[in-house]
Amino acid sequence: MTDIQRHHTNARISKIVRHGGLLYLCGQTAKGSPSAAGDISAQTTEVLSRVDALLAEGGSDRTRLLTVTIYLRDIADFAAMNVVWEAWLAGMQAGAPARTTVEAALATESLRVEMTVVAAAG
Repeated sequence: MTDIQRHHTNARISKIVRHGGLLYLCGQTAKGSPSAAGDISAQTTEVLSRVDALLAEGGSDRTRLLTVTIYLRDIADFAAMNVVWEAWLAGMQAGAPARTTVEAALATESLRVEMTVVAAAG
């Protein structure tokens, strides 16, 4: 299965999987960063920074996003998360990706947002 490339792999997950011209990113959170204890804006900013870094490592960037699923601990954070999201996408000629946002219980109590991403590889 050499056509499937896995990066930053452990017994549980791979942070990046590349297959068929696509990059799949595992769920990104602010876990382990100072913003993990922050509000939704701080956590969303951190998550999007991590998405940018993983996309770059995979030879892609946010202009090649296909779909993003956003999990919010509290749907009341939807508007504040969108302020950060829209600023992150501002000026992108490619346009926004397909996106779904749902309310979900996250694995760690302090986390307010998690995102999974699929992008076209560069």
